[in-house]
Amino acid sequence: MEIKPFKAFRFDAGVVGDAGSCISPPYDVINAEQQQKLYEKSEFNIVRIVKGQTTATDDDNNNQYKRAADYFNSWIEKGALKQDATEAIYAYTQDFELAGEHFQRDGFIALAKLEELGGMVKPHEYTLDKPKIDRLNLKRATNADFGLVFMLYEDQNKIADAIIEKAAGQKPLIDFLDEQNVRHRLFAIMSKEDIGAVTKMMSDKSCIIADGHHRYETALNYLQESSNPIAGYQMAAFVNTRHGGLVILATHRLIANIENFSINKLIDGLKQDFEITQYPFDSERLKVKAKQQMLAQMKAEHDKLNNAFGIYGGNNTFYAAVLKNKQAMDFVNPDKSKSWRGLDVSILHKLILEKLLGISVEYLGSSSNVEYIKDTGDAIDESIAKVDNGQKQAAFFLNSLKMQQLKSVTESGERMPQKSTFFYPKMYSGLVINKL
Repeated sequence: MEIKPFKAFRFDAGVVGDAGSCISPPYDVINAEQQQKLYEKSEFNIVRIVKGQTTATDDDNNNQYKRAADYFNSWIEKGALKQDATEAIYAYTQDFELAGEHFQRDGFIALAKLEELGGMVKPHEYTLDKPKIDRLNLKRATNADFGLVFMLYEDQNKIADAIIEKAAGQKPLIDFLDEQNVRHRLFAIMSKEDIGAVTKMMSDKSCIIADGHHRYETALNYLQESSNPIAGYQMAAFVNTRHGGLVILATHRLIANIENFSINKLIDGLKQDFEITQYPFDSERLKVKAKQQMLAQMKAEHDKLNNAFGIYGGNNTFYAAVLKNKQAMDFVNPDKSKSWRGLDVSILHKLILEKLLGISVEYLGSSSNVEYIKDTGDAIDESIAKVDNGQKQAAFFLNSLKMQQLKSVTESGERMPQKSTFFYPKMYSGLVINKL
């Protein structure tokens, strides 16, 4: 992949105060409540651009995209955003904790030459038209990149990782904690020797899009309609798949609004293809123990490369379901690769959600039947509580995807079912901006 350095626009603390208060999560994870909090955090918060508030009176001449362009231009005029004087590749480090263990994920930000999907750039998930239309309208209005496309590459020599580690010895350009206590730091790599080493290393690398599929496809669409040669490059963050801080978390499923749903009927139906282990309880203390037993069995099966799920339907029992009929997926998806058919999420969607509950793939992303829960914080306990209080009918708990599974599926030229991966933490918007 061809990459190159650039002169980023960045928030100037001398004008905005705390530059960290101007940064936001990516647009697609911001709900209305968080959007309002970000608005209140700073008059310069990038949320006003990447996910601006709408009003009932919006029209073609006054809408969130027009306002985004106005904010962007006025912030440059006021000096709130200033362009770096020297081209750089930017080192981006994120420090975080999971289950009491500390991680540091290192990556670098550069401009990537746009390539059609399937060759040097491999997607791993399907996209939806609505978000792409939204991102294209924003890019048309502002002619800029504010968020990062998250790319994965593989380099066993860890050339960029060593350069990032060296850059992290400098004073950071920005250093802040987000609401999840993830520390974000940005450093400039300006040495011609270091930039040359990174660009040379990347020249023969193909990449997998980890996050930002809609942004990448939007960049391709924008390039087709633009006469600006700079539009042939997309701002992206790159992380080595060999890096120890690269973490993939699970995304669980909650179901609701299934007619005539019965957890007992579901479990009976599962027995054709799955071995079922029950963990009953009759007190809160035993409920905690039963949950832990279910999760422990899921992990143990995952370590043995078996397909396993946790299930809770509010009937004082947790269940562990382990696939025993290894040929079941061959019948329902014979056109897919063995790697795709072996994914936990593929098995859940095809053999359980679709076959037993009648939720077809067409409805997984647009119906009220399925809610996707990212496995952070107290996600599992909160999911259980939603079942207990009647908001949801059942919860399905998944193990996290293995990196080798991701590589195998994308190398086969296939895309995974939606919400298959959750790379934690998210890469934030507004750290660097590429003005076209």
